[in-house]
Amino acid sequence: MSMGQGVLAARLLGVEGAGYVGIITQFSSNINRLTSFRMGELVISYVGEFSANGRRRQAAAVFKAAMLAEIASSLLAFTLVVALSPLGARIFAHAPNLTGLFMFYGLSVLANLMYESGSGLLQFFDQFRMIAIISVGQSVLTLLLIVGAFLMRAGLDMVVFAYLVGKIALALSISVAALWQARVVWGPGWWRVPLSVLADRRSDMVRFAINTNLSGTLKLITRDSEMLWLGAFSTPVQVGYYKIAKAITNLLMMPVSPLITTTYREVAREVAGERWRNVRYLLRSGSILSATWTLPLSLGLVIFGQWVVAIYGLEFLPTSYTNLLLLLIGVIVVNIFYWNRSVLLPLGMPEYPTKVLFIGAIFKIIGTILFIPRWGANGMAVLLTGFFLFTTSVLVWKTLHEIRNAELTPAISIVD
Repeated sequence: MSMGQGVLAARLLGVEGAGYVGIITQFSSNINRLTSFRMGELVISYVGEFSANGRRRQAAAVFKAAMLAEIASSLLAFTLVVALSPLGARIFAHAPNLTGLFMFYGLSVLANLMYESGSGLLQFFDQFRMIAIISVGQSVLTLLLIVGAFLMRAGLDMVVFAYLVGKIALALSISVAALWQARVVWGPGWWRVPLSVLADRRSDMVRFAINTNLSGTLKLITRDSEMLWLGAFSTPVQVGYYKIAKAITNLLMMPVSPLITTTYREVAREVAGERWRNVRYLLRSGSILSATWTLPLSLGLVIFGQWVVAIYGLEFLPTSYTNLLLLLIGVIVVNIFYWNRSVLLPLGMPEYPTKVLFIGAIFKIIGTILFIPRWGANGMAVLLTGFFLFTTSVLVWKTLHEIRNAELTPAISIVD
């Protein structure tokens, strides 16, 4: 359904219009992520830890603290979107007349008041069926709106509206489901638990949140804001070519994305119990599952990729197909070793991924400034693949090294 949305939008708007959609949607989403502290990971880690030890009040307080922090960061993000939209329209889209659309799509940020915290809570309590139903429902709604826009031969405004409605529906539904889950698990008065019950772990939680935010921000700068970099140093047309190539690679990454959160949750439990053989089993099994999907589909895209790109429109050939081939190299590696960053968090090393991503970000930003004005979308594809190869290899090596050291270290009983 996601691919169907992209195909219809691309055929309706053309290369440049597709580029505008990518820039507008990524602008608001990235400002929201910039102020976010990745509360989903914090909720999974600390709700999991306190629940395992029978400390229900502390577990409820973690979710409450994460929710309040996320609400504050979302309000800040919306303020920034409104304030920076004129600048964003001019720098990234080279179209000051689109300022209103930048601000309009910023409403999606307000709907994200507690989306990450809620999603983390639902994941920890095995509510993946609920998340799946909501996600599919949101995709159906967005697809229907875009089909309507396509049949009406509407313009950019209607397509942006369709994506906005879908985004709001997803965020609000997840938030409501999470509040319901909290009530089921901790009772109707869970939100009255004072945050002071977390006093003994406050510094650890703050450190965790700051480092996951920094790590996420570096990821944001290097791989989740490429359309903005491309728009700033090239043209919306190049963004359109690149957007289609990225959309096709999402076929590879989409089924693997749920493995990240499920593996992280299970690994966090096994690390807490110092069951290192189980940790290795989870990582190995996850990589085999991912490779079973990733490798055959990648081969198929190499062979039939031009026909797939042509579905979006012949005007996207051959540039988007070249982008696709360049991106596949990095996507294959990061897909198979999808757990490369997250496992270091329960191992007590939240700073290490941040440092690795920071080094990779420096080189990628330098490469963007030097090569994107000349190479456009192809240059961005090369840079992203290089970034994936560097960061994934270093983080996988570090993760396995730490697991090996932990296996050789005698277990130490820790009294909470």
